[in-house]
Amino acid sequence: MQQWSDPGGAEAAGVVDTPFPPGEFAARITAVRQAMVERELDLLLVSSPENLVYLTGLDHWGYFAPHLLILPLAGEAVLITRAMERVTVTTQVRHARFAGHPDHETVADVAYRELGGRPLGRVGFEPVSSGLPMALGQALQAQLTARAFVDASGLIDAIRMVKSPAEQACLRAAAKVSDAAASAAIQAARAGASEAEIAAASLAAMALHGTYPGFGPFIRATSRLGEEHTSWSQQRLRAGDTLFLELSGCVARYHAPLGRLLHIGQAPPEAHAMAAVAKEAFAAVVASLKDGVLARDVYAAWQGVVDRAGLGHYRRHHCGYLVGIGVPPSWTGGNQVWGLRPDSDLPIRTGMSFHVLSWLMGTGQGDFFISDTVLLGDQGAEVLTHTPTDVTIR
Repeated sequence: MQQWSDPGGAEAAGVVDTPFPPGEFAARITAVRQAMVERELDLLLVSSPENLVYLTGLDHWGYFAPHLLILPLAGEAVLITRAMERVTVTTQVRHARFAGHPDHETVADVAYRELGGRPLGRVGFEPVSSGLPMALGQALQAQLTARAFVDASGLIDAIRMVKSPAEQACLRAAAKVSDAAASAAIQAARAGASEAEIAAASLAAMALHGTYPGFGPFIRATSRLGEEHTSWSQQRLRAGDTLFLELSGCVARYHAPLGRLLHIGQAPPEAHAMAAVAKEAFAAVVASLKDGVLARDVYAAWQGVVDRAGLGHYRRHHCGYLVGIGVPPSWTGGNQVWGLRPDSDLPIRTGMSFHVLSWLMGTGQGDFFISDTVLLGDQGAEVLTHTPTDVTIR
C-alpha cells in the first residue's frame, strides 16, 4: 500500500511552452497538399479548430466563432476570422495571410471575396468539423462556384496522428505539467477538503507550468463517480470516500492526460485486487503497441487480462484513444474520438500517442482506474506520465 508522497511537484516540473523549429509548419502544409493531390482536390477549406492549430499555430480562445483556412494546392493560404483577431493572427501565424470580417458578415462572405466566383475545381471541406455550422457550410456551397464539393473530413486528422519530433517534445512537456497538476491535486485531497479546492490546486499547477487544457480537470467523489464528463462541485470529502481524478497538462495545445482513483482515509480490501488487474492490463496495452498492429488487437490485449482475472462479463467501449492537439471543449483532438476499440481496424504507427485507460469501474468486484499518456517512439512504447499508480490513500 502506498501512502502518498510528493514526487517532485510543481516546483520540479519547470515546464515552458516548447517552440517549433523553422520549417515545422511548412512541412505540415506540404504533407496536407500531398494528401490533396492523392484525393484530386484543387482546394481545401479547413474549419476544424484542431486542424487550424496544426497548420497555422493559432492558439487562442477565439475558436468559439468560425474560422476558415483556404488552402490551395500551390500559392498563398488565407486564414479568415473575425476582424478583431488581426493582432493575434499577425503575432502567431506565419504561413497564411489574414483576412478578417466584421461581425455583420461571416467567413463565407470573405471566402466569396477571396475566391471571387471563379470556377474552383474540386473543393474539399470538413462537414464533420465542429467549426463548420450547417448554415455556414450551406452558405459556402451556395456562394462558391466549384465543380464538386468533396467531404475531406479526416484528411488532416490522419496526418496529425503521427507526431513529429517537435510534437513529441510538446507531449513530453505536457506530461510534466500533468504530473505536477496531479501531485498538487493529490496533496490537496483529504477529509474535509472540497472538490473545488482540489481542482483549484491542480489548475494552479497547470497555469504555472503550461496553458489551459481542452478539458478542465475531472474531479468527482463517491456520489458522482459514474458521471463521465462532469467535474468538481463544492462537495466536501469524507473518510471512506473514493475520489476520481483525471486531468491533462497542456503545452502549445498538446495534451498528455492521466487519471487516478484515490481513497480518503482508507481503501476497501477489494481495491488492491482491482489495482493489480488494472496495472497488469495497462502493461498489456503498452506491450501490444507496435507499428502495424490494429487498434482492436490492442484492445484485445487489455480485455484478455481482464477476462483471465475472472471479469469476463466486463467490457469497455475502448481502452484508450489517440491524443495530441486539443482545443476546448476537449483534449481528444476533435469531435471524433479515435479509440483503441474492440471493433477498430485503425493501424498503429510509430509516432502515435495515446491516452491509455485501464478502467475497472462498476465491475461488481471492486473499482480501480489508472490512465497515462503513452508515446509509440522509435524504441517502442513509452509511458510519458509518471504519477504513482499504486493504491493511494490520503
